[in-house]
Amino acid sequence: MSRFAVVLAGCGVFDGSEVHEAVSTLISIKKYGCDYVCFSLDKPQFHVINHQIQQPVENESRNIIIESARISRGEIKPLDEYRPEDFDALIFPGGFGVAKNFFSFAIHGPDCEIDNDIKNAILKTHAAGKCIGAMCISTALIARAFKDTNIKPKVTGGKENELFEAIQFMGGESIPCDAKNCCIDQENKIFTTPAYISATDIYEVFQGVDSLISAINNALAK
Repeated sequence: MSRFAVVLAGCGVFDGSEVHEAVSTLISIKKYGCDYVCFSLDKPQFHVINHQIQQPVENESRNIIIESARISRGEIKPLDEYRPEDFDALIFPGGFGVAKNFFSFAIHGPDCEIDNDIKNAILKTHAAGKCIGAMCISTALIARAFKDTNIKPKVTGGKENELFEAIQFMGGESIPCDAKNCCIDQENKIFTTPAYISATDIYEVFQGVDSLISAINNALAK
């Protein structure tokens, strides 16, 4: 049975992980008879958003791993316990929490900094020859992780848009892809899908995520 490590950035599209993408990931992993363990960062999130009015909440602080546990039903580990040798793939759902809590893309664009624990998890997974999957804004996170290396990952930012261009600025190669499919970088074992960068509804998100998980399973079976 293949094992997936799924890294969550909180709970909610505007300040954490995008819930549709995260849940679609977990369902798809189980659909193919695989198992998963959720991980997150044990630190305060960048800020808290009231999702009803889509505005920041003043004087409120929340912890990323505690918020992520809302999605994983409590079963979640701090990312510093992640070991690539224990898993077959490392997966990052999207959401603005990724662009605020994992790297500073939401604030600084392609000149962003990346959290060291996130960067190390990605680079160590790649060095171990394991698969990496990402969706939505997390595709740019993958590009940023490899920015100061000699590796140029092929990832998708959907069709041509600001994210598409930012990925290239950070040293990645942007590959056009629609929401129902995934982009495969066979050399680097990196699998990406646009999700809500391009998707217009939850089912399109699931189709793209399912395509990504299916592609990883096919690669693991070879």
